[in-house]
Amino acid sequence: MWIVNYGDNDVTKIRVSDGNILGTFPVGQGPVFAAFDGANVWVTNNGANSVTELRASDGTLLGTFPVGNQCNDVLFDGTNIWVTNDADNTVTKLRPSDGAILGTYPVGNHPNWLAFDGTNIWIADAFGNTVQEVRPSDGTVLGTFVVGNHPTEMAFDGANLWITSPIDNTVTKLRTSDGTVLGTFPSGGTGTTAVVFDGVNVWVGSYYSSSVTEFRASDGTVLGTFFVSGGALSQLAFDGANIWATHGNSPGTASKL
Repeated sequence: MWIVNYGDNDVTKIRVSDGNILGTFPVGQGPVFAAFDGANVWVTNNGANSVTELRASDGTLLGTFPVGNQCNDVLFDGTNIWVTNDADNTVTKLRPSDGAILGTYPVGNHPNWLAFDGTNIWIADAFGNTVQEVRPSDGTVLGTFVVGNHPTEMAFDGANLWITSPIDNTVTKLRTSDGTVLGTFPSGGTGTTAVVFDGVNVWVGSYYSSSVTEFRASDGTVLGTFFVSGGALSQLAFDGANIWATHGNSPGTASKL
């Protein structure tokens, strides 16, 4: 598991079996998100308008590449790396082999978070209260769909997209085939931020409640809400067996569920 440390300008590599720290590696200024391309880890440096590539096996720095202003989320679609540029209202596509920019495309209003449905890229537009579907080959916007207030993070469950709203404290389920909203569900906490899919169910994190709510992906039924010690739940990730949560009020800590 790779954890981004915004205040320290580095990332930490943790062994998921026992939480042992395997290394901490410097990146750029203000790192915010990371993605794995099957061999290397890519980290967005929000304060430096760049992405850093590290070799996953040993943390070796492979390169740092410029992108747009106030870059935020990063995603690997199986072929290329995608980065949202919040201040430019664009998304940038990079070639993983050398970091070359293959295209920068205009998208919505303050694009922040990304998801991939196996065919197309989805972008959450924080100030537009929408998500946009983008064709990876050329960056064409295929559709714009209204969701909750200030949409933040997204997760794809194999058929549908789940989008969190920290203002409404809800999570929206959207069918990717046509953009139909299938349901909007209370998140179970306040300051709803993170969302992750574990292969069966959807987990939604709430920052101010420091809690995680588990939803049945098929119908949105709440299966449980769990308090996570450490306070201010920030991000979630799934390692194939367990859920990991990071904490904004307890820097340097992560919880394993």
